[in-house]
Amino acid sequence: MTKRIDGRDDDALRPVAFELGFTNYAEGSVLMQQGKTMVLCTATVTEKMPNWLRGQGRGWVTAEYALLPRSTEQRTEREKHWPKGRTMEIQRLIGRSLRAAVDLTELGERQIIVDCDVLQADGGTRTASVTAGYVVLSLALRRLVNAGKISAKVFRPAVTAVSAGLVDGRPLLDLCYLEDRRADVDANVVMTATNHFVEIQMTAEGETLSREQFKVLLDLAEKGNKELLRLQQAALLQAELPGR
Repeated sequence: MTKRIDGRDDDALRPVAFELGFTNYAEGSVLMQQGKTMVLCTATVTEKMPNWLRGQGRGWVTAEYALLPRSTEQRTEREKHWPKGRTMEIQRLIGRSLRAAVDLTELGERQIIVDCDVLQADGGTRTASVTAGYVVLSLALRRLVNAGKISAKVFRPAVTAVSAGLVDGRPLLDLCYLEDRRADVDANVVMTATNHFVEIQMTAEGETLSREQFKVLLDLAEKGNKELLRLQQAALLQAELPGR
């Protein structure tokens, strides 16, 4: 069987790297690279709650997402007034995914905002934003725990996300842009460290999908998420070492 565009096996992730503490001021920051895709995520802790959640004794985790103008081959216009439909969909996916990793009651009446800015887009920006978003969320929660403001019970199992798809009938993990735009079926799968699903987005772009193909793509995504979890947790463990 021929290799993929970038020489990977069908079930292989692109090279993944995390650079924690990429910015100085946020309660958590990381630059994540997954192949040529680069996402900068930061976490902000604020006592300001959404109006509809005030006085309920629990916190909130939300996300914002943006493609920087030259993260793409052609300049992407800034969304100056309000997010477009695609952006809103991605923000909501990231927010839902990250809330699955937090006990909001233990968080107390405070909000954590995770900002995900795509510096370079080559497929999988929303899934990379979930994986990197959990890293900065974890760092922000750790600060609150270490400061004695909340209990470590706030942590639920970590979350990661990865793409998979059928390209010319061939199941592939972690699609780059050139693969994604040719995919007959495109999937984004968010999972927890306990192997539970948070969200599955799967769309037949050209051909329909059989139950057997559905299972193959889920199995691929499960394999990819397990590897991402290992890399994610290794980066967080490194952050705990003295001098970091």
